[in-house]
Amino acid sequence: MKINTLFFSLFSVITVLTPQAGYTEDQQSGIQVGIITCAVIPNSRVNLLIRSTADVECVYENQGKTEKYIGDTGIALGLDLSFKKDEKFAFAVIAVSSDVQPGAHALAGKYVGGTLGATAGIGLSASALIGGGEKNISLQPLALGTNTGIGVSGGVGFLYIEAAK
Repeated sequence: MKINTLFFSLFSVITVLTPQAGYTEDQQSGIQVGIITCAVIPNSRVNLLIRSTADVECVYENQGKTEKYIGDTGIALGLDLSFKKDEKFAFAVIAVSSDVQPGAHALAGKYVGGTLGATAGIGLSASALIGGGEKNISLQPLALGTNTGIGVSGGVGFLYIEAAK
């Protein structure tokens, strides 16, 4: 199974698990329900065994509208004995925000939580991150990711994103 096929299969699972109730008109009430997908920028990963970081490009999709984000992700404290490439991950997003208009980039902020991954050729990872920025209080229930490479990683993970310019 190719890595892209595996990723889009996981992405489909996340889409199905995202709550659909009130999906159409909740923009005015300040609730965002959608999917944010991120890809690690090739050759940006720095792995220092107990800390790792990589630059990411993300796209948030909600009701056919998209917002682009950039930032970094990795393990703030833990163990990262992995050598990965072609890394992608997606979060189902449920967020309460005071500013949800298109272009508001309400998901910009810092997210922290547990992360775990294993790679042997094709790899899988899972993260549960919470946090947000000044415009929102958000919940990122679970991210599923795919990659290629070899190794294991786990610890306190992070995702810092801001509006792409």
